Parts: sequence; structure tokens; C-alpha cells
Amino acid sequence: MAFRDWKRLLLLGRQNIFAKVWRNRRGGPSLCWKRCCHWSAGKSLDPEVKAFLEENTEVTNSGHLTPEIRLRLLTPRCRFWREKPDLWPYGDPFWAIYWPGGQALSRYILDNPRVVKGRSVLDLGSGCGATAIAAVMSGASQVLANDIDPIAGMAMILNCELNHLNPFPITIKNIINSEAGNWDLIVLGDMFYDEQLADGLHHWLRKCIRIQQTEVLIGDPGRHQFLSHSIRSHLHKVIEYSLPEHTRQENYGLTSSSVWSYRPSNSLEDC
Repeated sequence: MAFRDWKRLLLLGRQNIFAKVWRNRRGGPSLCWKRCCHWSAGKSLDPEVKAFLEENTEVTNSGHLTPEIRLRLLTPRCRFWREKPDLWPYGDPFWAIYWPGGQALSRYILDNPRVVKGRSVLDLGSGCGATAIAAVMSGASQVLANDIDPIAGMAMILNCELNHLNPFPITIKNIINSEAGNWDLIVLGDMFYDEQLADGLHHWLRKCIRIQQTEVLIGDPGRHQFLSHSIRSHLHKVIEYSLPEHTRQENYGLTSSSVWSYRPSNSLEDC
């Protein structure tokens, strides 16, 4: 299938293209909640893009770790599962897959609402927005979703509507390397697919911890790029989940996904 071929390329190396975009879109000055919101409650979507997304994704809550959350995703019943990926008009739809790291984070938050209840949460590299949705469902006081793909931002709004939630603020700026924002918790899943991007994340997250005492949770199924990076020595495994069969089939043999707490030993040093 064409889309499965695209996905295999992503897992085996095409992710480097996307990583370059993250690296090249430099973060600006410190971002406050209102100033960085490109979409929020009441913001209308481009009707043409909205219609395209609704026509070419399937609403599903099966085959992943969080059946409580309904999402618009690319599935085998969608046209672009079979079409050539280059025919997708808006760039690679990374957001249209519910990746294993994001699944683990979302499951953990839903099962442990105390982790986010009454706290401000940044969902970095939010994709479909599932983890941000889980944070809202679990009582977070503020949620900001971040993804550099503007189509992902639109998809997140549609996914909020599916789950009867008011859309949370969304920014499409690259905030890595920006000034440390005042978040209680940063969550990120499936972001360690490129060494240089991982280095940037390591540096920026450490700065957020040092300056703001931010807590950081990372979701990842144990990909080589993640486990082989130096950040691994600063991680504590919080929980590991067995992946549903559907997710295993889509991810070429990955059988589990974990949530990790990031606790750099040198977080009090200058970064």
C-alpha cells in the first residue's frame, strides 16, 4: 500500500527531512499563552481544507491505547492509504498517524489525572493532538499544543470537536531554542528521530527544567535513535504499555511503548 510505503520510509530515514524543518525554524522570544495562539476556541477553519480533511480521514477510536479519544486519522479505508503520498496536497501528514509514543503518554495521563490536574501543560510536537486532549480531559488548567505543521493545527481542532471539547490554544511556531516558557509540565512523544534535533531537545528541555523547574515526560517505543542518544542516561522509565495488535502491525514489529521522566543530573548548571 502506498501510504504504508510512505510510513516505512518515515521510520527508516525520511524523518530527517522533517527534522530539518524543526531545526531551521528558529524559535523566537519567550511565548506567552495568548500571543502564540494561531488557533483557539471560536477560530474558523478554512472550509476547503476542513472539507478535505473530513473527506480523506476516518474517525476512529479503535486499534490504539486510548479508546476514550476519537481521532481523525489515515486508515486502510482512506483514499490516501492507497494513493501515492506525493498526491497529498499539504505536505507529509505526520499528524494523521497516532504514533506509539503519543499513545503511551495519552494513556498514562488518562490513567493518572493527578499528573496534569490544575497544571499548565505544553504538548510539544502534538501531531493529532491526542495527548493535549488527554490533558484537557484529565483536568489541566491550561493546555498549549505545538506543531510546526499548520494542517496539524486544523486537525487538532477537528479532533477537539469530536471529543466535545473547546479547542485549546495551538501554536505552529518552532519553540525549541526559544526562551523557557513557564509550563508546569512538558510532554512530547516520538520526537527523537534525528540526532541533531535530539541534541536541541536535550538542551532546551534541560533549560526549561533549570529555569522554570518544569517537569518533562517523554513517550517513545524504544526506537534506536532514542535509546542510543546521550539523553537516555537522564531518563527514568515511568511505565511501559503493550501496544494493540493494530498499532504493532503499523509500526513494523514494535510491541510496546513507554513513558519516561526526564531528570537531567546537571539541570542546575548553566545550559
